[in-house]
Amino acid sequence: MMRYRGLADTFVAYGFLIEFVLSAGCTNWSDMASSEGTQVAAGRPATTAAPIAFVNVSKRYPGRPQAAVGNLSFEVPSGEICVLIGPSGCGKTTALKMVNRLIPMTDGDITIDGRSVNAIEVSQLRRGIGYVFQQIGLFPHMTVEDNIGTVPRLLGWSKARIRERALELLHLVGLGSEDDLRRYPGEFSGGQQQRIGVARAMAVDPPIMLMDEPFGAIDPITRDRLQDDFLRLHRQVRKTIIFVTHDIDEAIKMGDRIAIMRDGRLVQIDTPDNLLAAPANEFVADFVGADRGLKRLRVWTLNDLELDPYSGGALPSATAATSLRDALSLMLSAGATRVAVLGQDGTATGSVSLEAIAAMLGPEPRAPAP
Repeated sequence: MMRYRGLADTFVAYGFLIEFVLSAGCTNWSDMASSEGTQVAAGRPATTAAPIAFVNVSKRYPGRPQAAVGNLSFEVPSGEICVLIGPSGCGKTTALKMVNRLIPMTDGDITIDGRSVNAIEVSQLRRGIGYVFQQIGLFPHMTVEDNIGTVPRLLGWSKARIRERALELLHLVGLGSEDDLRRYPGEFSGGQQQRIGVARAMAVDPPIMLMDEPFGAIDPITRDRLQDDFLRLHRQVRKTIIFVTHDIDEAIKMGDRIAIMRDGRLVQIDTPDNLLAAPANEFVADFVGADRGLKRLRVWTLNDLELDPYSGGALPSATAATSLRDALSLMLSAGATRVAVLGQDGTATGSVSLEAIAAMLGPEPRAPAP
Protein backbone atom coordinates (compact mmCIF):
# COMPACT_ATOMS: atom_id res chain seq x y z
CA MET A 1 0.00 0.00 0.00
CA MET A 2 1.12 3.56 -0.77
CA ARG A 3 0.28 4.51 2.79
CA TYR A 4 2.96 2.30 4.31
CA ARG A 5 6.36 2.35 2.64
CA GLY A 6 8.34 0.21 5.05
CA LEU A 7 9.88 0.67 8.44
CA ALA A 8 13.07 2.23 7.06
CA ASP A 9 11.22 5.12 5.40
CA THR A 10 9.09 5.63 8.48
CA PHE A 11 12.09 5.79 10.81
CA VAL A 12 13.85 8.29 8.50
CA ALA A 13 10.75 10.50 8.44
CA TYR A 14 10.22 10.31 12.20
CA GLY A 15 13.88 10.94 12.98
CA PHE A 16 13.60 14.71 12.56
CA LEU A 17 10.51 15.04 14.77
CA ILE A 18 11.95 12.75 17.45
CA GLU A 19 15.15 14.81 17.48
CA PHE A 20 13.07 18.00 17.68
CA VAL A 21 11.02 16.82 20.68
CA LEU A 22 13.71 15.05 22.70
CA SER A 23 16.32 17.77 22.28
CA ALA A 24 13.77 20.37 23.36
CA GLY A 25 13.80 18.76 26.80
CA CYS A 26 10.11 17.82 26.68
CA THR A 27 8.98 14.61 28.34
CA ASN A 28 5.61 14.43 26.54
CA TRP A 29 3.56 16.09 23.84
CA SER A 30 1.60 18.25 26.26
CA ASP A 31 4.84 19.92 27.41
CA MET A 32 5.29 21.13 23.86
CA ALA A 33 1.78 22.54 23.64
CA SER A 34 1.45 24.19 27.04
CA SER A 35 4.35 26.63 27.20
CA GLU A 36 3.99 30.38 27.09
CA GLY A 37 5.29 30.42 23.54
CA THR A 38 2.33 28.32 22.39
CA GLN A 39 -0.20 31.04 23.05
CA VAL A 40 1.97 33.64 21.36
CA ALA A 41 2.50 31.51 18.27
CA ALA A 42 -1.14 30.48 18.04
CA GLY A 43 -2.57 33.98 18.18
CA ARG A 44 0.03 36.28 16.64
CA PRO A 45 -0.20 38.17 13.37
CA ALA A 46 2.14 37.43 10.47
CA THR A 47 5.74 37.37 11.65
CA THR A 48 8.32 39.80 10.37
CA ALA A 49 11.81 38.63 9.50
CA ALA A 50 14.52 38.96 12.16
CA PRO A 51 18.26 39.58 11.82
CA ILE A 52 20.74 36.85 12.76
CA ALA A 53 24.27 37.52 14.04
CA PHE A 54 27.15 35.11 14.64
CA VAL A 55 29.61 36.53 17.18
CA ASN A 56 32.96 34.67 17.47
CA VAL A 57 31.19 31.32 17.30
CA SER A 58 33.30 28.18 17.68
CA LYS A 59 32.55 24.48 17.85
CA ARG A 60 35.19 22.01 19.01
CA TYR A 61 34.75 18.28 19.46
CA PRO A 62 36.76 16.32 22.04
CA GLY A 63 39.76 14.53 20.58
CA ARG A 64 39.90 16.64 17.41
CA PRO A 65 42.84 19.02 17.10
CA GLN A 66 41.01 21.42 14.76
CA ALA A 67 37.75 23.21 15.51
CA ALA A 68 34.79 22.25 13.33
CA VAL A 69 33.92 25.96 13.33
CA GLY A 70 36.33 28.64 14.52
CA ASN A 71 35.63 32.27 15.46
CA LEU A 72 32.77 32.65 13.00
CA SER A 73 31.39 36.20 12.88
CA PHE A 74 28.91 37.64 10.39
CA GLU A 75 25.42 39.12 10.24
CA VAL A 76 22.36 38.31 8.14
CA PRO A 77 20.05 41.35 7.83
CA SER A 78 16.30 40.90 8.18
CA GLY A 79 14.64 39.38 5.15
CA GLU A 80 17.83 38.34 3.36
CA ILE A 81 19.04 34.93 2.19
CA CYS A 82 22.59 34.16 3.28
CA VAL A 83 24.13 31.14 1.59
CA LEU A 84 26.84 29.15 3.38
CA ILE A 85 29.10 27.28 0.98
CA GLY A 86 32.49 25.64 0.93
CA PRO A 87 34.24 22.29 0.48
CA SER A 88 32.95 19.20 2.29
CA GLY A 89 33.82 19.38 5.98
CA CYS A 90 34.19 23.18 6.01
CA GLY A 91 31.66 23.59 8.84
CA LYS A 92 28.71 25.07 6.94
CA THR A 93 26.08 22.59 8.17
CA THR A 94 27.51 22.70 11.69
CA ALA A 95 27.14 26.49 11.65
CA LEU A 96 23.54 26.20 10.48
CA LYS A 97 22.61 23.66 13.17
CA MET A 98 24.03 25.87 15.91
CA VAL A 99 21.35 28.47 15.14
CA ASN A 100 18.55 26.22 16.41
CA ARG A 101 20.86 24.50 18.91
CA LEU A 102 20.74 21.08 17.31
CA ILE A 103 24.50 21.39 17.81
CA PRO A 104 25.64 23.34 20.89
CA MET A 105 28.25 26.09 20.57
CA THR A 106 31.56 25.75 22.38
CA ASP A 107 32.30 29.49 22.43
CA GLY A 108 30.75 32.69 21.19
CA ASP A 109 27.11 33.54 20.64
CA ILE A 110 24.38 33.62 18.01
CA THR A 111 21.66 36.21 18.33
CA ILE A 112 18.25 36.51 16.68
CA ASP A 113 16.91 40.05 16.70
CA GLY A 114 19.54 40.89 19.31
CA ARG A 115 18.63 38.05 21.68
CA SER A 116 21.00 35.15 22.35
CA VAL A 117 19.70 31.77 21.22
CA ASN A 118 21.06 30.38 24.50
CA ALA A 119 18.71 32.70 26.40
CA ILE A 120 15.64 31.23 24.70
CA GLU A 121 14.07 28.00 25.92
CA VAL A 122 15.02 25.45 23.27
CA SER A 123 11.54 24.28 22.26
CA GLN A 124 10.33 27.88 21.98
CA LEU A 125 13.43 28.74 19.92
CA ARG A 126 12.78 25.93 17.44
CA ARG A 127 9.11 26.76 17.08
CA GLY A 128 10.25 30.14 15.75
CA ILE A 129 12.58 28.62 13.14
CA GLY A 130 11.51 26.76 10.02
CA TYR A 131 13.81 23.89 9.02
CA VAL A 132 14.05 22.38 5.53
CA PHE A 133 16.60 19.68 4.71
CA GLN A 134 17.62 17.54 1.77
CA GLN A 135 15.86 14.33 2.85
CA ILE A 136 12.59 16.28 3.27
CA GLY A 137 11.48 14.02 6.13
CA LEU A 138 7.75 13.94 5.38
CA PHE A 139 5.87 11.32 7.39
CA PRO A 140 4.84 8.70 4.81
CA HIS A 141 1.78 7.43 6.74
CA MET A 142 0.35 10.96 7.25
CA THR A 143 -1.60 13.08 4.78
CA VAL A 144 -0.22 16.33 3.41
CA GLU A 145 -2.53 18.25 5.72
CA ASP A 146 -1.25 16.32 8.74
CA ASN A 147 2.37 16.77 7.67
CA ILE A 148 2.00 20.55 7.33
CA GLY A 149 0.09 20.64 10.60
CA THR A 150 2.76 18.82 12.64
CA VAL A 151 4.02 21.83 14.61
CA PRO A 152 0.66 23.71 14.68
CA ARG A 153 -0.88 20.64 16.38
CA LEU A 154 1.88 20.75 19.01
CA LEU A 155 0.99 24.39 19.54
CA GLY A 156 -2.69 23.61 20.13
CA TRP A 157 -4.15 24.96 16.87
CA SER A 158 -7.69 23.87 16.02
CA LYS A 159 -8.31 21.44 13.15
CA ALA A 160 -10.10 24.15 11.19
CA ARG A 161 -7.19 26.56 11.53
CA ILE A 162 -4.66 23.90 10.55
CA ARG A 163 -6.68 23.03 7.43
CA GLU A 164 -6.99 26.69 6.46
CA ARG A 165 -3.26 27.29 6.93
CA ALA A 166 -2.30 24.09 5.08
CA LEU A 167 -4.43 25.04 2.08
CA GLU A 168 -3.03 28.60 2.11
CA LEU A 169 0.52 27.26 2.07
CA LEU A 170 -0.20 24.76 -0.69
CA HIS A 171 -1.39 27.64 -2.84
CA LEU A 172 1.81 29.55 -2.04
CA VAL A 173 4.05 26.64 -3.08
CA GLY A 174 2.06 25.86 -6.22
CA LEU A 175 0.03 22.83 -5.06
CA GLY A 176 -3.28 24.55 -4.55
CA SER A 177 -5.83 21.71 -4.81
CA GLU A 178 -7.83 20.90 -1.68
CA ASP A 179 -7.72 17.27 -2.77
CA ASP A 180 -3.93 17.39 -2.27
CA LEU A 181 -4.47 17.87 1.45
CA ARG A 182 -5.86 14.34 1.71
CA ARG A 183 -3.11 12.66 -0.32
CA TYR A 184 0.02 10.98 1.05
CA PRO A 185 3.66 11.96 0.32
CA GLY A 186 4.29 8.84 -1.77
CA GLU A 187 1.69 10.04 -4.27
CA PHE A 188 3.80 13.10 -5.16
CA SER A 189 7.01 13.53 -7.15
CA GLY A 190 10.28 14.43 -5.41
CA GLY A 191 9.93 18.07 -6.39
CA GLN A 192 6.37 18.21 -5.11
CA GLN A 193 7.41 16.59 -1.84
CA GLN A 194 10.07 19.26 -1.44
CA ARG A 195 7.40 21.95 -1.90
CA ILE A 196 5.37 20.30 0.84
CA GLY A 197 8.48 20.28 3.05
CA VAL A 198 8.85 24.04 2.52
CA ALA A 199 5.16 24.51 3.35
CA ARG A 200 5.59 22.53 6.58
CA ALA A 201 8.56 24.67 7.58
CA MET A 202 6.43 27.81 7.11
CA ALA A 203 3.37 26.47 8.92
CA VAL A 204 3.58 28.72 12.00
CA ASP A 205 5.03 31.65 10.02
CA PRO A 206 8.53 31.62 11.56
CA PRO A 207 10.73 34.71 11.13
CA ILE A 208 13.78 32.49 10.47
CA MET A 209 14.28 29.57 8.09
CA LEU A 210 17.23 27.18 7.95
CA MET A 211 17.64 25.30 4.67
CA ASP A 212 20.24 22.53 4.47
CA GLU A 213 20.77 21.62 0.79
CA PRO A 214 16.99 21.59 0.28
CA PHE A 215 17.13 21.05 -3.50
CA GLY A 216 20.21 18.84 -3.62
CA ALA A 217 18.44 15.51 -4.24
CA ILE A 218 16.30 16.69 -7.17
CA ASP A 219 16.97 16.54 -10.91
CA PRO A 220 18.41 19.72 -12.49
CA ILE A 221 15.25 20.81 -14.33
CA THR A 222 13.02 20.42 -11.26
CA ARG A 223 15.68 22.05 -9.07
CA ASP A 224 15.83 25.13 -11.29
CA ARG A 225 12.04 25.45 -11.23
CA LEU A 226 11.93 25.03 -7.44
CA GLN A 227 14.61 27.68 -7.01
CA ASP A 228 12.60 30.11 -9.13
CA ASP A 229 9.41 29.34 -7.23
CA PHE A 230 11.11 29.71 -3.88
CA LEU A 231 12.57 33.10 -4.81
CA ARG A 232 9.12 34.21 -5.93
CA LEU A 233 7.69 32.99 -2.63
CA HIS A 234 10.43 34.79 -0.71
CA ARG A 235 9.52 38.06 -2.41
CA GLN A 236 5.95 37.57 -1.20
CA VAL A 237 6.74 36.37 2.33
CA ARG A 238 10.06 37.76 3.51
CA LYS A 239 12.02 35.54 5.90
CA THR A 240 15.60 35.64 7.12
CA ILE A 241 17.16 32.51 5.66
CA ILE A 242 20.43 30.67 6.14
CA PHE A 243 20.83 28.36 3.15
CA VAL A 244 23.53 25.66 2.90
CA THR A 245 24.64 24.35 -0.48
CA HIS A 246 27.69 22.87 -2.19
CA ASP A 247 26.71 24.33 -5.59
CA ILE A 248 28.23 27.75 -6.39
CA ASP A 249 25.70 28.36 -9.19
CA GLU A 250 22.86 27.77 -6.74
CA ALA A 251 24.54 30.08 -4.23
CA ILE A 252 24.81 32.87 -6.81
CA LYS A 253 21.18 32.46 -7.82
CA MET A 254 19.68 32.17 -4.34
CA GLY A 255 21.81 34.36 -2.10
CA ASP A 256 21.60 38.04 -1.19
CA ARG A 257 24.95 37.29 0.46
CA ILE A 258 27.31 34.36 0.09
CA ALA A 259 29.61 33.21 2.90
CA ILE A 260 32.48 31.00 1.73
CA MET A 261 33.97 28.79 4.44
CA ARG A 262 37.12 26.69 4.61
CA ASP A 263 38.38 24.50 7.45
CA GLY A 264 35.74 25.87 9.81
CA ARG A 265 36.52 29.53 9.17
CA LEU A 266 34.91 32.28 7.16
CA VAL A 267 37.03 33.23 4.16
CA GLN A 268 34.78 35.85 2.54
CA ILE A 269 31.19 37.06 2.82
CA ASP A 270 29.76 39.43 0.25
CA THR A 271 27.04 39.95 -2.32
CA PRO A 272 27.23 37.56 -5.28
CA ASP A 273 28.41 40.31 -7.63
CA ASN A 274 31.10 41.59 -5.27
CA LEU A 275 32.28 38.04 -4.59
CA LEU A 276 32.62 37.27 -8.28
CA ALA A 277 34.16 40.64 -9.13
CA ALA A 278 36.69 40.73 -6.30
CA PRO A 279 37.54 37.34 -4.71
CA ALA A 280 39.39 37.80 -1.43
CA ASN A 281 42.15 35.34 -2.31
CA GLU A 282 43.18 32.55 -4.66
CA PHE A 283 41.08 29.96 -2.82
CA VAL A 284 37.88 31.98 -3.37
CA ALA A 285 38.79 32.65 -7.01
CA ASP A 286 39.37 28.94 -7.63
CA PHE A 287 36.21 27.99 -5.75
CA VAL A 288 33.88 30.27 -7.72
CA GLY A 289 35.50 29.13 -10.98
CA ALA A 290 37.51 30.51 -13.86
CA ASP A 291 34.26 31.54 -15.55
CA ARG A 292 33.35 33.90 -12.68
CA GLY A 293 33.02 36.78 -15.12
CA LEU A 294 30.29 34.94 -16.99
CA LYS A 295 28.69 33.85 -13.71
CA ARG A 296 28.16 37.53 -12.91
CA LEU A 297 25.64 37.63 -15.75
CA ARG A 298 23.33 35.44 -13.62
CA VAL A 299 23.26 38.13 -10.93
CA TRP A 300 21.94 40.85 -13.21
CA THR A 301 18.68 41.15 -15.12
CA LEU A 302 17.69 43.30 -18.08
CA ASN A 303 15.77 45.43 -15.60
CA ASP A 304 19.10 46.46 -14.01
CA LEU A 305 20.31 48.13 -17.22
CA GLU A 306 19.34 51.44 -18.76
CA LEU A 307 17.36 50.59 -21.87
CA ASP A 308 18.06 51.94 -25.32
CA PRO A 309 15.07 52.88 -27.48
CA TYR A 310 13.38 50.09 -29.40
CA SER A 311 13.49 50.87 -33.10
CA GLY A 312 11.50 47.89 -34.30
CA GLY A 313 12.70 45.02 -36.41
CA ALA A 314 12.97 41.27 -35.86
CA LEU A 315 14.88 41.06 -32.59
CA PRO A 316 14.90 38.26 -30.02
CA SER A 317 12.83 39.36 -27.03
CA ALA A 318 12.81 38.78 -23.29
CA THR A 319 11.06 40.14 -20.23
CA ALA A 320 12.80 42.66 -17.96
CA ALA A 321 13.26 39.93 -15.33
CA THR A 322 15.45 37.84 -17.67
CA SER A 323 19.03 37.39 -16.50
CA LEU A 324 21.79 38.89 -18.61
CA ARG A 325 23.15 35.38 -19.11
CA ASP A 326 19.88 34.22 -20.67
CA ALA A 327 19.59 37.44 -22.70
CA LEU A 328 23.10 36.87 -24.05
CA SER A 329 22.20 33.28 -24.93
CA LEU A 330 19.14 34.53 -26.85
CA MET A 331 21.28 36.95 -28.87
CA LEU A 332 23.95 34.37 -29.67
CA SER A 333 21.36 31.78 -30.68
CA ALA A 334 19.61 34.28 -32.95
CA GLY A 335 22.82 35.76 -34.34
CA ALA A 336 21.69 39.17 -33.08
CA THR A 337 23.55 41.98 -31.31
CA ARG A 338 20.51 43.37 -29.51
CA VAL A 339 17.51 42.05 -27.57
CA ALA A 340 14.10 43.68 -27.20
CA VAL A 341 12.90 44.09 -23.60
CA LEU A 342 9.20 43.39 -23.05
CA GLY A 343 6.96 45.09 -20.52
CA GLN A 344 4.18 43.42 -18.52
CA ASP A 345 1.76 43.84 -21.44
CA GLY A 346 4.10 42.00 -23.79
CA THR A 347 5.08 45.04 -25.84
CA ALA A 348 8.69 46.19 -26.29
CA THR A 349 9.67 48.99 -23.90
CA GLY A 350 13.27 49.26 -25.05
CA SER A 351 16.30 47.23 -26.04
CA VAL A 352 19.71 46.19 -24.74
CA SER A 353 22.82 45.74 -26.83
CA LEU A 354 25.52 43.10 -26.66
CA GLU A 355 27.99 45.88 -25.83
CA ALA A 356 25.93 46.96 -22.80
CA ILE A 357 26.00 43.42 -21.42
CA ALA A 358 29.73 43.09 -22.06
CA ALA A 359 30.32 46.36 -20.20
CA MET A 360 28.88 44.76 -17.04
CA LEU A 361 31.80 42.35 -16.90
CA GLY A 362 34.36 44.93 -15.78
CA PRO A 363 36.45 44.18 -12.68
CA GLU A 364 34.60 46.53 -10.35
CA PRO A 365 31.42 45.55 -8.45
CA ARG A 366 28.33 47.36 -9.64
CA ALA A 367 25.08 48.56 -8.12
CA PRO A 368 21.74 47.96 -9.85
CA ALA A 369 20.22 50.82 -11.79
CA PRO A 370 17.55 52.75 -9.83
